[in-house]
Amino acid sequence: MSRRVALVTGAARGIGAATVLRLAREGYAVLAVDRAADDPDLPYPMGGADELAAVVKAAREHSAEVEAHVADVRDPDAVAGAVAEGENRWGGLDVAIAAAGVIAGGVPLWEVPPEQEQAVLEVNLNGVLHLARAAVPALLRRPRPRSGRFLALASAAATRGLPMLAAYCAAKAGVAGLIRALGVELGESGVTANAVSPGSTDTPILAESARLYDLPEAAAFAAQQPVRRLLEPAEVASVLAFLAGPGSSAMTGAVVPVDGGLAL
Repeated sequence: MSRRVALVTGAARGIGAATVLRLAREGYAVLAVDRAADDPDLPYPMGGADELAAVVKAAREHSAEVEAHVADVRDPDAVAGAVAEGENRWGGLDVAIAAAGVIAGGVPLWEVPPEQEQAVLEVNLNGVLHLARAAVPALLRRPRPRSGRFLALASAAATRGLPMLAAYCAAKAGVAGLIRALGVELGESGVTANAVSPGSTDTPILAESARLYDLPEAAAFAAQQPVRRLLEPAEVASVLAFLAGPGSSAMTGAVVPVDGGLAL
């Protein structure tokens, strides 16, 4: 099939949802994967089944080949099942994007409830590992010359020490290290591994961050970025779409800042 096939986790909202829409506009077949339910270990609502359905409906205005798939990235078997669904439905997989993420904290590390800390590490880091373990072999099953892409969301938190978000910083730093290692391991296979490192982006995670920092609204984070505004999820998705495509063939093991200058 000439149509490229992508799988996106965290697809119900935020950057994941924007990425599904962007890839659909570019003609991809997309499996939109999300837990689509609240996490009992976290104190704020997750994206729901209705949100996931709305994303798929909007994406189908651009590509008829967009499907929803419910899976929790904490569960490696569920992630492997999602990858198998993409391969079985469309005959292979070309792009896997780990966009699922959560946040917790608001107090020093030693005061964070253990279940919240574990949720942050499991979703933000282990969820990427689970997708890599399942998806990279699928990307390599495409015949040569292949152009597979494994992509993940890191964060400015991977390089900046953010107080009261220690587990989140640790998980995102782990994602950056994972991508660098995968880039070396994949070598000349034709499959690359890259990440984007967003700054303060107008998503539910940022709204929860504002609550954790006792700020009146997420817009307060705009002042820390040289562009003096929050980023839109679509702006991050556009860079992910570039990395998913042929124009990024010379890039692997890169962590690309899409942060409005936050890392400067």
